[in-house]
Amino acid sequence: MTLPTQLPILRGRGAAWNPPNRFEQLRVELDPDPDDFAPETKLLKDRTRSILAFNESPDVGFDVGINPYRGCGHGCSYCYARPTHEYLGFSAGLDFETRILVKDEAPELLAKALASPKWTPQVIGLSGNTDAYQPAEKRLRVTRRCLEVLADFRNPVQIVTKSHLVTRDVDLAADLAQHRAVSVVLSITSLKPALQRAMEPRAASPARRLHAIRVLSEAGVPVGVNVAPVVPGLTDAELPAILEAAAEAGATCASYILLRLPHGVKDLFETWLAQHVPDRKEKVLNRMRQMRGGKLYDARYAQRGRGEGPWAEQLSSLFRVTTARLSLNRPPRLSTEAFRVPSSARGAQMDLFG
Repeated sequence: MTLPTQLPILRGRGAAWNPPNRFEQLRVELDPDPDDFAPETKLLKDRTRSILAFNESPDVGFDVGINPYRGCGHGCSYCYARPTHEYLGFSAGLDFETRILVKDEAPELLAKALASPKWTPQVIGLSGNTDAYQPAEKRLRVTRRCLEVLADFRNPVQIVTKSHLVTRDVDLAADLAQHRAVSVVLSITSLKPALQRAMEPRAASPARRLHAIRVLSEAGVPVGVNVAPVVPGLTDAELPAILEAAAEAGATCASYILLRLPHGVKDLFETWLAQHVPDRKEKVLNRMRQMRGGKLYDARYAQRGRGEGPWAEQLSSLFRVTTARLSLNRPPRLSTEAFRVPSSARGAQMDLFG
């Protein structure tokens, strides 16, 4: 596919266009009008009847996840979750960040699932696909209500976010922490405000994310940092500095993920590079190919988050040496020992089954 040229840079958007949906045979292309092209975010009701998503991916870190939203208003240009919007008939481009599906019944569905005799208490990942603390959450509070359910059941949860909004729920996180039932990970891509803002236009600034780490740590909540994604030739040199800043703020563990460009994300990110850092474009793409066996993406579990070859080995070694120096190798061990079914849920369950 030929990539579009001379696209406008849209304020607050990580994508500048809607690439074709890979599942759709027919599509309509309208010539963009730079003077009247500011797509607004629309919140749509998601009528899902289940909330727990199970996976068998060995590199995810948990087997069960909750995604209160589909699509993400943070608008990160590189987001590997963008192609999931194509299953809904949307595009992985602007649609992903402007057509947000809201699972407003998620807390009730979660309580029902945890109260079921079929549920085996285990760690649940919050934000396994899109960010549970994206902009819409500030008003809708779906994630907050899900966390209240998890606190009632004392079911362990691992939260991954790039939003300072997670500090709003520090009371619930601190409560869960007393039962070794919570950990929070803040994702940080770059410490350079201008670069971060261009890549992640509606996400929290680097300083705000470091502040979130500090707030959570001081409240007794186990917190770590995920340097993600590492963009070779653009942000990889910042890896030690990000780890040092996170450790100083109170993080006790760390991880990293190499840039992932599945399906249409390759075209979207290549367009973003041409718009925002044209002098780095070829360096980034060539370095990616060197770490992906000549391709821009390798979907194999063992490779998709780490890459292979000399550059990948160098990045891995740098990470290991730096985390060892900073003692960022103390991940919390979450426990299911405190799990319980609260009396309110037991009563509802009895009513349900007569």
